[in-house]
Amino acid sequence: MRHPMMILSLSLVLGACVERKTLPSGSEDFADFCAACHGMSGKGDGEGAAALDRKPADLTRLSAKNGGAFPGTRVMAKIWGYTGVAPGRQDAASPMPEFGPLLQGDLVPYDGGDGIATPTPVRLVQIAEYLKALQK
Repeated sequence: MRHPMMILSLSLVLGACVERKTLPSGSEDFADFCAACHGMSGKGDGEGAAALDRKPADLTRLSAKNGGAFPGTRVMAKIWGYTGVAPGRQDAASPMPEFGPLLQGDLVPYDGGDGIATPTPVRLVQIAEYLKALQK
């Protein structure tokens, strides 16, 4: 018969050896992928902004520029890298990189404001929700 304390100890040791991956939050992904240009405040004042030909968008004014409604679907498309430009061609008007490959993963149904719940990568949703919270 196995001793209960031995089983508990073994469980704790094995549990400590298993790497537990957690998804970064929307604010963490924003800090990692967006803040260099858009700044932590989202106002387009990041350290890398000075090196760009065009100032990054003020992400705190997205709703204000859209009649008071957060343009979630459009914002996520831009982050993902969908610009409406043919594949293989760079959108000359925007230095915004494509973040889609970095944000792939589990999908959740999400309505970005167009009334359609679409399977969307959870990390992309988290960034969009973070940006929605920054609106003034």
